Amino acid sequence: MFFSLITILTLSTPVHSLYFYIHGRQQKCFYEELPKDTLVVGNYQAEVYNPNTNTYAPDKSITVTITVDEVFDNDHRVVSQKGADKGRFTFSTADAGQHKLCFTPDSHANSGWLSGASGPVKLTLDMAIGESNHLESEDKSKLDDLVERVKNFNGRLQDIRREQVFQREREAQFRDQSEATNSRVVRWALIQTAVLLATCAWQFSHLRSFFIKQKLT
Repeated sequence: MFFSLITILTLSTPVHSLYFYIHGRQQKCFYEELPKDTLVVGNYQAEVYNPNTNTYAPDKSITVTITVDEVFDNDHRVVSQKGADKGRFTFSTADAGQHKLCFTPDSHANSGWLSGASGPVKLTLDMAIGESNHLESEDKSKLDDLVERVKNFNGRLQDIRREQVFQREREAQFRDQSEATNSRVVRWALIQTAVLLATCAWQFSHLRSFFIKQKLT
């Protein structure tokens, strides 16, 4: 069974707040005439009646189902969303006409309020129509945080690239130093070999001359 509420939003005042009561799993609906290409942002919070304190308080076991239908287009559904006891919904109108917004509370817990024994559920609704600033202001902190994370990530990538370049330069220097050391070792080995061969040749020549002189005397 649908229950109509009075119109709560006008184009001249884009942001409105209201609250209404829902008994048990009853669905509460209201209608809004919206122009074409209009952004609608809604924030809601459901609270359960506590008979002990005679107050309404948040309950994490509550879920709220939200639907938005285009009445002018054979109740074409543009929003079908199930969220927690507190949340937000957004949609943009494709064409001008009357839209029906409905809210249905439910709970995962076996509490008495579902059957209406403990009293109604209080649903507070804030809506902004025709303005994107409301949505952008709420997401600004998240966007700034995301931008900051991207900047930090890019900074870390730059540090890693610089470290890789530094390591490549050190490897190149080490390779050049190793090649130079190997060249000096080979050159020194060739010099030692040449000296050794020259010494052997000199000794052989000296011994030959010695033996020749010994035979002549």
